[in-house]
Amino acid sequence: MKAIFQSAYGEPSLVLSLREVAKPVPNRGEVLVRVHAASVHADVWHVIRGWPYVLRTMGGGFSRPKNPIPGTDMAGVVETVGDAVTRFQVGDAVFGECAKGFQWANGGAFAEYVAVSQDALAPKPDNVTFEQAASVPTSGLIAWHNLMGQRPWRAGQHVLINGAGGGVGAIALQLAKAHGATVTAVEHTRKLATVRALGADHVLDYTRDDPTRGSARYDLILDVASNLKLSDCDRVLHPDGIYVLIGHDHYGASGSNCFGSGIPAFLKLALRTAFNPHLVKPNMTAPNKQVGMALFADLMARGQLTPMVDRVFPLAQAADALTYLQSGQALGRIVVAP
Repeated sequence: MKAIFQSAYGEPSLVLSLREVAKPVPNRGEVLVRVHAASVHADVWHVIRGWPYVLRTMGGGFSRPKNPIPGTDMAGVVETVGDAVTRFQVGDAVFGECAKGFQWANGGAFAEYVAVSQDALAPKPDNVTFEQAASVPTSGLIAWHNLMGQRPWRAGQHVLINGAGGGVGAIALQLAKAHGATVTAVEHTRKLATVRALGADHVLDYTRDDPTRGSARYDLILDVASNLKLSDCDRVLHPDGIYVLIGHDHYGASGSNCFGSGIPAFLKLALRTAFNPHLVKPNMTAPNKQVGMALFADLMARGQLTPMVDRVFPLAQAADALTYLQSGQALGRIVVAP
């Protein structure tokens, strides 16, 4: 089969190439999927660049990637099934995440075929394309884990999402709306129309508006862009409101080579949880992929989660897709298609 091969950590244009490699064979509990589309997102960029360096110690391979085929999210059609597979059969259209555990390792999605655990997949709803479905898994799991998993969810909450037009933010916005929240979306001027179309009740242009200086009060601030100060957020949170940091490193623009900016920020917040009522202890357990994929499939089928795809690149142009991702120009998700 054809696949994108990563020879080392580094600039995508220098370390990625299209090669012929052996087609994977599904293990027990896995299915082989003929990939129709695979998502390009920030975690894929981090694993290809090997930055920050500490992520190399978290399962992906220290000197070079253990799995040389990048990509964690895909949608396609089941080609064959392994032993003990009960949830899918040949010909089923599916989507899901093929990275094992957390998303800091290559999963093999940038290829014509990939072997995936049946528990990390869900049926693709008929009303969304393969490209749309492929853009959901990793960003959706991050959004769901941080938005819904911090404490019992209450309908009617007022949620502020800083960076609501990106991959994680756009799904978090729609998840919050689907669960009865009033959402204020913070974004750049050129993305305001996008977040309005996704259902935001209020929008703030961060080039003009400071979300921590207004009169509104919030039950939850989800800081996807990771550029708000907790001391500023304290002013606009209800007494029992919480602040959640996603930890976006902006593709190496902030933080050290060893740790980036997100990991040190998480550690600082963890140390302050005992003293600040707006912080909760970090939840380091991996989200349940089977439950998450089922939720996303249901919301997409109901029209409550509509992934917006900006551009589809041919598989051979995966490096160009990553460069486009890093530019920040996209108004929606980026995918590659074999």
